Amino acid sequence: MFQDLRDSNSSNFQVSEFILMGFPGIHIWQHWLSLPLALLYLLALSANILILIVINQEAALHQPMYYFLGILAVVDMGLATTIMPKILAILWFNAKSISLPECFAQMYAIHCFVGMESGIFVCMAIDRYVAICQPLRYPSIITESFVIKATVFMALRNTLCPISVPVLAAQRHYCFRNHLEHCLCSNLGVTSLSCDDRKINSINQLLLAWTLMGSDLGLIILSYALILHSVLNMNSVEAASKALSTCTSHLILILFFYTVIIVISITHSAGMTVPLIPVLLNVLHNVIPPALNPMVYSFKNKELRQGLYKVVRMGIKGN
Repeated sequence: MFQDLRDSNSSNFQVSEFILMGFPGIHIWQHWLSLPLALLYLLALSANILILIVINQEAALHQPMYYFLGILAVVDMGLATTIMPKILAILWFNAKSISLPECFAQMYAIHCFVGMESGIFVCMAIDRYVAICQPLRYPSIITESFVIKATVFMALRNTLCPISVPVLAAQRHYCFRNHLEHCLCSNLGVTSLSCDDRKINSINQLLLAWTLMGSDLGLIILSYALILHSVLNMNSVEAASKALSTCTSHLILILFFYTVIIVISITHSAGMTVPLIPVLLNVLHNVIPPALNPMVYSFKNKELRQGLYKVVRMGIKGN
């Protein structure tokens, strides 16, 4: 009888906030991670702002490929800013509490920005496919109008589709457990604290992953398979090498982005006994690509590198 009464009381109680404990298993010394994470965040912001300045100031970079890169820079800054201020507040000021609405809002924002980044990678893959496989039709297909329409479509897709994630998470009942062994509000992590059945949340997460990320990855693989087929049929070795070099930076970023997502999914589904690994991967996946993307493109792209040198040189002369 007392057990039934205790269960009834706990089921009627709703927690008002979650406590983000940080990195599981290393709570005592996790504050030492704040310095590299803060540096990564500052690098992500400064590098992407610099990329936007270079694209804006250099007339030679006013092309669809660089417009997509500029949009990617904005998305990267949004993704990093969604999680890093709260993580640094946890590590520096022990500000671990987060209200339920704030937690669900962060959950939604993460899904939006990750989906948007995946969508921009698709647009960039299509851009490279047309440039290499249909070069004569490139100016008529990949226009400024195409960039605007593709961006609007991706923005609508990635703001509307993930709405179900926080809505379903908010419908769960959080009756007594509110300590989350994480640095951010991940969907499966938060719903694991609920007292009722969360099967619908897991199914919804799986469907979103397959329909959005799965379709994006499929289109990217198809684009690069067609690009590779076209390159192998080129008579000139120099032309083939030049065509592949324009895709190298894109492929590096795509491989990192989707490989980490797949690893995170596997570690979550496998229920790892070392929870630090998926948590650390989840955090790094949201901060390393924003810091890595502009550097990879700057090093691998000649026009962008020249524009960067010009802007930096003008800044130095101005001072």
